[in-house]
This record gives sequence, C-alpha cells and structure tokens, in this order.
Amino acid sequence: MRRRWSWDFEEERTAAEPPLPAAPPSPQGSEAETTTRFRRRRGGAAVLLCAIVLVIGLALFASHARHTSVAARVSAGKTRAQPRRAVAPSDTEAEQRAAVPAVLAYTPFVKEGGNRGRDIALTFDDGPGPYTPDVLDVLERLHVRATFFAIGEMERYFSASTLREIHDGDVVGDHTEAHLPLASLSAHDQYEQLFEQIARIELLGGSRPTLFRPPYGSFNATTVRELHKLHLLMVLWSVDTGDYLLPGVPAIVHSVLAGAHPGAIILMHDGGGDRSQTIAALPRIIHALRARRFDLVTVPQLLLDDPPPHGQPLPPSLAGD
Repeated sequence: MRRRWSWDFEEERTAAEPPLPAAPPSPQGSEAETTTRFRRRRGGAAVLLCAIVLVIGLALFASHARHTSVAARVSAGKTRAQPRRAVAPSDTEAEQRAAVPAVLAYTPFVKEGGNRGRDIALTFDDGPGPYTPDVLDVLERLHVRATFFAIGEMERYFSASTLREIHDGDVVGDHTEAHLPLASLSAHDQYEQLFEQIARIELLGGSRPTLFRPPYGSFNATTVRELHKLHLLMVLWSVDTGDYLLPGVPAIVHSVLAGAHPGAIILMHDGGGDRSQTIAALPRIIHALRARRFDLVTVPQLLLDDPPPHGQPLPPSLAGD
C-alpha cells in the first residue's frame, strides 16, 4: 500500500518504530520542550513555504520567457510568409481599381478596350502552374505587367507564383475554382465556383478579384447574374493565340502580331499543360509589339486609359480553353 504524504509528515510514526524514551517527570521541562518543538516546526514550515514560493516564481518566469520567445519566432515567421506589398496603393493603382466598376456600370463584359490609344493587354489563363515562374521571369526581365486568370485549386500547389504576381504588380483575376464550363452548372454551383477562387486569392493577401474569365469561354445568362452579385467584370479576348494547341513558336507570335490593334486583349496560357512554346514566344511578342509603339498594360490599366464603348451586345459563349 502506497504511503500517504501530508504536510505534517515530520510528526508521523510508524508502528514499527520503537517508542521514544520517557521524559523525566518535570512539568516545566515538558512545557519548555513542547514550546521548542512548536517553534522549530513553525520555523521549518516558514522555510519550506519560502522555498515553494521561490520555485513557483522561477517556474513562472521561465515559462513566460519561453512563451515570449516562441511568440516572437511565430510572429517573425508570419511576417516572412506574407507577400511583400506596398503599405497603401499608389494613386495610379487606385485609379486602375476604380476603372473596373466604372466599366461594369454600363456593361457586364469586355473583349477589348477602345481604339483611341496604344494599349494592349497580355493575359494568361489556367495557372498558376509549373511553367508560371518562367513566364514571370520574362515579364520581370522586360518590365511588363500582365493579367493572370488563376484557377483556385491550383493555388494549393503553386501559390508562390501568385504571390510573386501580386508583388510584381500584375493583376490576378478569377478563372473559377476547378475550371468547369459554367453554362453546364446550376446557379448555386456557378456562384460557388466563382466565390471559392476569390476567397483563395484574398487568403493569399491579394486584392479581391474584380475580373473574371470563363473557362472554355462557357457562360450563359445565369453566369451574368452571378457575376453581378459578386461585382465581377467578364473579360473575354480579341486575339486567341491558340497556344494551348502547341502550334509552334512562330505560329503563336504570328497570331499576336496579326491581331494586334489598339485596345486588344491577347489570350495566352501559363498553365494547363506544356507552356514551353508560349515562354519561348513571349520575348519575341513583347519586342515586336513595342517596336510598333504599343504599350503593354494590365486589363484595369487598359480600361482606365481607353475604356470600351457603350452599347456592345453580349456575345454568345466562345470556343477556347
């Protein structure tokens, strides 16, 4: 049987212990001995209490120090993990953001801008993916900002590229959560496809997407209603490079230059398959467009500089990836 401990264990005696010798019969001596033992016990208890308080104090101090150190490391880790962004958007960035709702106020879609300027927007679909860093290498080296229509599910694997796009000043749009043809889905499922991708981009630290591109060019009247609820402007295209078909680098370059005009929106891909031809064609496209004195901008910048005219009829679903 396990021994029970108590704070007055010093006075305990076991049955096996021999009895203490009898004290001489002196009332005064007995009283003095009792007083002495009481004082000793009280002094011992005081020392023990001080020791306990000291131990608890040291333990609390060490615990506080450990928690402070851990909190500092966690805080530092969170700071390092966040994308590098400006403290506040510049005037130009704010104007670009305002340009999207201004256009959305009179049309639910755009396929190109106006024709009074020299802007052309390069856009990339189906990323982020394993080829996206190479696309970004070209854009960064040649100082070009582009618009990326990202798939939500791909952020689970390649979100570092989206963070890089955000840092570079590129624009990230909504290409749905799972790249499904929206015209085949219910209103509820269309909304979920749109909203889940928005949530992923915001969780990464990006601005809430205001631009949308339909996978496969598939949309219907329900899509337009769901886009209206989420304040998304549908961005189609005026030039389809067909790069997803891997037609060869010269063919991709030719399709862009043949269709280039003021306000053009060029469709390319950074995900969805082998994009080595697109990467190889991209520097040639950029140099050739600049040689023609075109300015390469994001879609919001295009809408700010030269918005599309009013009264354009909504096109039917488009073929494309």
